[in-house]
Amino acid sequence: MPAAISLKECRALAFDALSHAGVSHANAEAVADHITRAEADGCKSHGLFRLPGYVASVNSGAADPQAEPEIVDAAPGLVAVDARRGFAPLAIARGRGALADKAHEQGIACMTIRNSFNFAALWPDIEPLAEAGLVAFTFVNSQSFMAPAGGTEALFGTNPMAFACPRGGGRAPMVFDQASAAMARGEIQIAARDGHTVPAGTGLGSDGQPTTDPAAILAGVQLPFGGYKGSSIALMVELMTGGLSGGFFGYESAADHKRDGGPSNGAQSFIAIDPGRLAGPEFFAHVEALFERLLANGEARLPGDRRLAARARTAEEGITVEDALYTTLQGLAGRV
Repeated sequence: MPAAISLKECRALAFDALSHAGVSHANAEAVADHITRAEADGCKSHGLFRLPGYVASVNSGAADPQAEPEIVDAAPGLVAVDARRGFAPLAIARGRGALADKAHEQGIACMTIRNSFNFAALWPDIEPLAEAGLVAFTFVNSQSFMAPAGGTEALFGTNPMAFACPRGGGRAPMVFDQASAAMARGEIQIAARDGHTVPAGTGLGSDGQPTTDPAAILAGVQLPFGGYKGSSIALMVELMTGGLSGGFFGYESAADHKRDGGPSNGAQSFIAIDPGRLAGPEFFAHVEALFERLLANGEARLPGDRRLAARARTAEEGITVEDALYTTLQGLAGRV
């Protein structure tokens, strides 16, 4: 039977496991918060499932558990963050305030992050920017897992991107978060763990042939969604992240990785825009008119609505954790 725990216990378990591995208080707080937000929104592939990987990257010496990000005021509209081989959540949290301030002051601002070990979902990174009234984008790469369209060898990361739009009237922002790959890698890993197949077009086996076996895809390569369209977006993400930040491209990250089961050294970029500077005070009403039309269109829904529903539910009911994973996490936290 899966273990049933509260969100408070989820966060405490994540924090204890990271602290037990020697992660600094600030880093453990930031990662535990991120993991808990993923679990609260029903995203198992980026929640507690990722915690053993974070610990593995510390134990292998890949990530620096005591890293303190360096924040550089690069220009009136630019923030450059060097995570110094630390975990992404702390680097993002430390730089996001400066990004928001610059966007409000200048109308638009950009932040890049390099030397960052990222294993997390993206919507928690930009939802706070939208809550501050900003339209926001973020892009992140990783070690190469995905072949370009027409190729059979890994070159790109799964290269997700997220977009957030603020809403008026106290409504939660509209946020979407999606990979350039046909399926997020964490979802493939969970399918392999649980013995499920994945849809055709997700990836190729090590023989270069299409397969629906998730274990074979993990040993082979993933594929972009939409063929050349997804491949072009993945290339854009590489340029927006490893290119703009001066960090690693996917193949460089793969060469750096210790094969420890943990996150890879990737790069990330953010763009934040103050919509009031362009559309004026009518922005929010105009956006809601579009959303109303979308919601009146058959069974269409706004991106992120299921996450918000899960968030409301888990706040009351807590979450469940697969039994074997829960046992592993208890051990990592020094509770066994």
